[in-house]
Amino acid sequence: MSRRNAPATHNAGAAQHPPLAALDRWLFYLTAAISGGTVMMIELLGTRVIGPYYGVSMIVWSSLLSTALLALSIGYVVGGRLADTAPWLRLSHILLVTAVLIGIIPLISKPVQIASNVLGLRWGALISAFLLFTPCLLTLGMVGPYVIKMATRGLDRVGRTAGTVYAISTLGSVLGTLLLGFYLLPLFGTQSIIISLSLMLLLLSFLLALFENLRLKARSSLPLWGAATGFLAAVLLLGIGQTTGERDYPGSQVLFEQETHYGWVRVVDQPDKGIRWLMSGGSTIGAEDIASGEGLLGYQQVVGHLPRFDPAGTSALLVGLGSGHLVNVYEQFGVTTDAIEIDPAVAHAAGEYFSFEPTGRVIVGDARYRIKELDKTYDFIIHDCFTGGSEPIHLLSREMFHELKAKLKPGGVLALNFVGLTLEGEEAPVEAVAHTLDQVFDHRRTFVSSPSATFNDFVFFVSDRPLELEGAGQTRGPVAWLEQREVDVTGDSELVITDDFNPLETLHIAKAEYYRDLLVDRVGRDILFY
Repeated sequence: MSRRNAPATHNAGAAQHPPLAALDRWLFYLTAAISGGTVMMIELLGTRVIGPYYGVSMIVWSSLLSTALLALSIGYVVGGRLADTAPWLRLSHILLVTAVLIGIIPLISKPVQIASNVLGLRWGALISAFLLFTPCLLTLGMVGPYVIKMATRGLDRVGRTAGTVYAISTLGSVLGTLLLGFYLLPLFGTQSIIISLSLMLLLLSFLLALFENLRLKARSSLPLWGAATGFLAAVLLLGIGQTTGERDYPGSQVLFEQETHYGWVRVVDQPDKGIRWLMSGGSTIGAEDIASGEGLLGYQQVVGHLPRFDPAGTSALLVGLGSGHLVNVYEQFGVTTDAIEIDPAVAHAAGEYFSFEPTGRVIVGDARYRIKELDKTYDFIIHDCFTGGSEPIHLLSREMFHELKAKLKPGGVLALNFVGLTLEGEEAPVEAVAHTLDQVFDHRRTFVSSPSATFNDFVFFVSDRPLELEGAGQTRGPVAWLEQREVDVTGDSELVITDDFNPLETLHIAKAEYYRDLLVDRVGRDILFY
């Protein structure tokens, strides 16, 4: 019986819709491509939405990717079932709802992340990602089954249609990824792109509503589209106002901000405190006294004594420019300093808004790559890429230390700044870094920026020759000040950090959580959000 009925069912299904014209089919394929591109853009933009508060670590990436995969898988199942059983729900409805869900992300981001923070870094980041991005990614997952259903005329073409739709959707994802990463983010910024995605899906839903009304003879969804458009317009106007208007941060004034491929860079003044901050995402990478122009970060006072280990040294390489104060300090010792800075916006801000005066080259690019291209060696190298927020872990490995050592002159000294906690049970990251340095260099001395602080800068000085300070043993003066900050970090760890195995992000969860609270006390919570 089922065999006799199958052809009849097939013919009846085919008769429900008129044959598709080429333009109709391309409209469906365009929908698949746009939805695929939007999925990847939302995933990537998620790091810019959550990153300033939770950092951009593997934990945040894992939270976003797992959220996206879960939401899409649910969307595929729900979309497939509804496409077969709910003729009242149209593809235009799904895209309209998706436009609304994307449009509200900038409005709810701050309260969602603040509320989730009580759960800590791991669960806070995961819950924030889940609440902010699951709704829109779920509805985007529903698009594929609906497009396949609408574009299929006859069971003999369903495989070909499904394959074509998935291929076009994937190509849309590739194009969206490249377009966002290569061009859109540095030009327009996160919130503007999110709002533009919402508007694009709103327009696409209108085109599909016209198609459904005129070609499929479906009951018009235009009244629903009009009502939802009014709601979405109000939401987007609020979002656009936040994006284009001057944001109010109590007690702070934003002098400069720019989004780049690498982060959200800002120069922030706190007139009441007399401090000017240089921020990248959720980290402070520079600070100076507004009146005097002097650097205020404690570790710089320690690292600034590096030339005292070799008074005859005249050349230095600074890996991580920040606000550039160290360059000025080394000039007082007669040292010419080249600097490598990954973010061009940071290099611009250091020169325009801080007291940084270059004495050598400023090389813009990733340090791991640029160091290989250097054609000179140095008396000193300063590894200053670490903040309280997150570490670029590819710059902290045994292999990286060997590359830096190759750029040192014989007897040269490397200084490495590493942020850590002095709490009992939280020593593992600092000990692991010390142990890894000990695999590459014969001699090491370790200092801290504040002997009694819980959250501290550990400054490692390493070399293949004994490290003796000029003027050591004095009871007063800068060398005595430095010697009072020397600590005994034994390097008692079995962990050697390598490119292949680098668990620092996981080991440093407590530090990241502590730093976020410290940052809120320093600059306020509001400034961590767009």
